[in-house]
Amino acid sequence: MSREGSRKTGMGEDALRQREELTPTSRVERPSIERWRSLGWRGWWRALEILTIALFFAAYLYLDALAARDPRKVRGRIRRALRWLARHLFAQGVLQREERLRAQAVWLRKRLVKLGPTFIKIGQALATRADLLPLPYIQELTRLQDEVPPFPQAEAARILGEELGAPAERLFAFINWEPIASASLGQVYYGRLPSGQEVAIKVQRPRLREAIQVDLVILRRIARFLKRYPDLFRGVDWTGVLDEFAATIFEEMNYRQEALHAERFRENFRRWKDVYVPKIYWAYTTERVLTMEYIHGVKVTDVEELRRRGFSPAHIHRLLARTYLKQLLEDGFFHADPHPGNLRVMPDGRLAFFDFGMTGRIEAWLQGLMIEAFVHIVNRDVAGLVDDLIKLGFLDPKVDPRLIRPLVEDLFREYLGLKLSEIKFKELTYDLAEVVYEYPFRIPTHFTYMIRALMELEGIGIAIDPEFNFIDVARPFAREYLFKREARQLRAELLHRLFRGENGALQWDKLWRLARLALRVYLDKLKK
Repeated sequence: MSREGSRKTGMGEDALRQREELTPTSRVERPSIERWRSLGWRGWWRALEILTIALFFAAYLYLDALAARDPRKVRGRIRRALRWLARHLFAQGVLQREERLRAQAVWLRKRLVKLGPTFIKIGQALATRADLLPLPYIQELTRLQDEVPPFPQAEAARILGEELGAPAERLFAFINWEPIASASLGQVYYGRLPSGQEVAIKVQRPRLREAIQVDLVILRRIARFLKRYPDLFRGVDWTGVLDEFAATIFEEMNYRQEALHAERFRENFRRWKDVYVPKIYWAYTTERVLTMEYIHGVKVTDVEELRRRGFSPAHIHRLLARTYLKQLLEDGFFHADPHPGNLRVMPDGRLAFFDFGMTGRIEAWLQGLMIEAFVHIVNRDVAGLVDDLIKLGFLDPKVDPRLIRPLVEDLFREYLGLKLSEIKFKELTYDLAEVVYEYPFRIPTHFTYMIRALMELEGIGIAIDPEFNFIDVARPFAREYLFKREARQLRAELLHRLFRGENGALQWDKLWRLARLALRVYLDKLKK
């Protein structure tokens, strides 16, 4: 963006050109992270610090898991000796283990904050991995969303001036230099434009890109080391996870890309009158500064204030759940960071979304498999769901489905259809941990941010809508999206036969199934 254009309240020519060059689905090309020898002694010292924390953390989790395992399933003299040592070092009582794990989780969170933005983001990502970490770790690491130390006002003013081409006092009528939010990559200030419009101004942390590049060089070497020990964390592709993390974090650092994500999200929900995305002010937006409309309202988790203003927290949560069903099953583009600070209920009751730096995309083939899995869950089709888990990559294709079906049936019987208030999350986490150890179960890399989003939504639901039943909300959406998908396929088949003149009968059973599905969708809409 040109400096002249940035002083105008409209969009400059450079901004227009940049919006045309960037597309909402494009990935930001990240710099090379292989310059190991150029790091110098500070880089080596930081590498030692990171590796020490990582090894201590990994060894602790490994020994804890080994201590809990059935001795008959531990093979090898060294592993048996380690298990004996772990059982003597660690208390085995449930409450004692919980306290010990929580203390370790606090230690890890503090170390991640000290290491800086890269590791705060990693901690936030780890908070989604219930397949890797015990529940106390998950609960503690979620605190990294709100407890990030701010950087000084002078640095923020300097970055604003460099990016927008003039001192902030000349560009804005007012800025409150007390940040209203401080996150891992930047912090947000309240301000007003010369026109009087209230705005939120997000400023990136100083020297952020250089710091993250150095950290990624170190992490890539650590990832290569961990690949030599696949049993340390089962089912984790460390190189793949790091590549996905690097692509996402460099994209998240480009605030122009974030602004485009917001506009794409607004377009996807243009027909939803109860969902709102703040306006972007492109003349005041660059790669390191993002200026958007300031939205007044209430956090979605502030139950008392919502009720005082006449809003139903349960209605708000159901609206939020429906938006995510649409994002995941229809749009193939979703907001990956729906924590309470990024959601607000406006004075007129609309639900506003903020912070589109972290988004996820779902390819059409994956979306189709997810829709089928939703339908199988709703219909309690165990055999179909096991096949879905294999197709989606959660289970090794070589696994015998007959071994998995009884386990899925048990989970269906125990948890499916329960309200949030009725689910014992601690028990569920332990049950899933057994699955991870006993079966070739893993979470594919492309599901990492989807699971992150769903876990954030789960936390919101527990706070404001404990009577929420996922199946009740998901059933009509799953049917509708399955109907749309099959209708498209049938329409394509009909056109193919009409214009290509191929012989052969139509699949009348498929047509009859589609008709029944259409009737169910119609009846679902009548109930709304």
